[in-house]
Amino acid sequence: MITESKSTALGFGNLLRRVTTVTLALLVSAGCGLMRQGNAATPNQVTDKEMETFLQAHLATGEFMGSVLVARGDEVLHSGGYGMANLEHDVPNTPETVFRLASLTKQFTAAAILQLLEQGLLDINDPVDRHLPDYPHGGEITIYQLLNHTSGVPDYEFLEPSMAFRNAVSLDELMAKFSSLPLDFPPGSQFKYSNSGYVVLAAIIEKVSGKGYVDYLSEHIFQPLGMETTRYDSADVVLPDRATGYTWDNVAYQNAEFFDMSNVAGAGDLVSTVLDMYKWDRALFSEDVLSDSSRQAFFTPTATMEEGIGYTYGGAVLEISGRNYTLFSGDINGFFATALRYPEEEIYVIVLSNLRNPSVQAVALGLAAIALDDPYEIPGQHIVVDVDPAIYEKYVGRYQVAPDEVVTIITENSHLFVQVPNQPKFEILPESETDFFAEIGGTNIELHFQVTEDGAVTGMIVLSGGQEVHAEKIN
Repeated sequence: MITESKSTALGFGNLLRRVTTVTLALLVSAGCGLMRQGNAATPNQVTDKEMETFLQAHLATGEFMGSVLVARGDEVLHSGGYGMANLEHDVPNTPETVFRLASLTKQFTAAAILQLLEQGLLDINDPVDRHLPDYPHGGEITIYQLLNHTSGVPDYEFLEPSMAFRNAVSLDELMAKFSSLPLDFPPGSQFKYSNSGYVVLAAIIEKVSGKGYVDYLSEHIFQPLGMETTRYDSADVVLPDRATGYTWDNVAYQNAEFFDMSNVAGAGDLVSTVLDMYKWDRALFSEDVLSDSSRQAFFTPTATMEEGIGYTYGGAVLEISGRNYTLFSGDINGFFATALRYPEEEIYVIVLSNLRNPSVQAVALGLAAIALDDPYEIPGQHIVVDVDPAIYEKYVGRYQVAPDEVVTIITENSHLFVQVPNQPKFEILPESETDFFAEIGGTNIELHFQVTEDGAVTGMIVLSGGQEVHAEKIN
């Protein structure tokens, strides 16, 4: 998983100029909800509209675009595409858009291993060298430990520069990147996420089944379930509806760096759609792919990631608002994917994004909250509260937002304004006695005044578009 925390000395006036230059084309949704019949608003119709409003708000931040599907059992509550699959050609995202799954691939690798177990072709506790005789440390590591990231095999993703992943490699060449390295710890002694372990599992699948890794998945999972668009992501193949991957620097989108997917075989090399992923979820409530015992093993935590978070094969098991759920998440150049599964409620949320940004997880959790009728927050949604205008007087003054830039807070007619040099003043509205906001050109700006216990104002923090500016109050 990736996180972002940005702090900058960027001047406030420059910040305003930056956040207001985002074009409207990037803020207009290309998504659509399901069409529903009838005049009376049903509960599901209300839920659909709530989700649409929620997704439009996330789209407007610039930090999300992609496709989503939310379902309760056999009923789809909401499905749609948001933003662009390709910005250069103005191709919108739709439920049929094909995205990289990144680490969501791991659940298919794990399912294939469990199928081979059912066929009697391997045992979960087999040492690796029983199937890959030449693999270093193969006698120390078991298949079980590869599945739950307790093998100690070092993660090659952090051992090489990004340039090393531009060229295509064979599975043997990929394993050679890490197989001879010392183990990070004695197998079974601790948890440490490792893409390398799932590369080794792909090699075991090929050896045991006698088929290519993706060929096995296609024959035993994708084709039986009608997952027609789920496949290996080859850069050489013309793939209809394939999304282009992007990054976002809080001002503009950029093309993601090229990454040849052969470098994540078994760990993150598949592409799919939200529609196909929904078919996969439905199959996991039946015995279409896995037996009852294998499905139980698939979702039962076998390792501890950290306190309160277990790890099952390919996903994390957590609890929120008194409900247990499984989180599958992954990111790779230009893409972020998240799936949530609430087994007791049969709620499934899949969000596939062609923007590498962890806000996708917030999108998925918010959609799940709407489906479950739990509280949730809409980004950029502010509520104005009544504040005694006399309080504004202590905020009046000059604030140093950069070495060469000062902004001024002023009051006029019981309202509070920000005056940026050489720009029109704008009003800020209260959410509390210390928290204010403004909307400029469709972009939200938040100001948080810093007040000591004795009531003295020392400065303010300005937030917008992921940027954070600290401004000291000066005499």
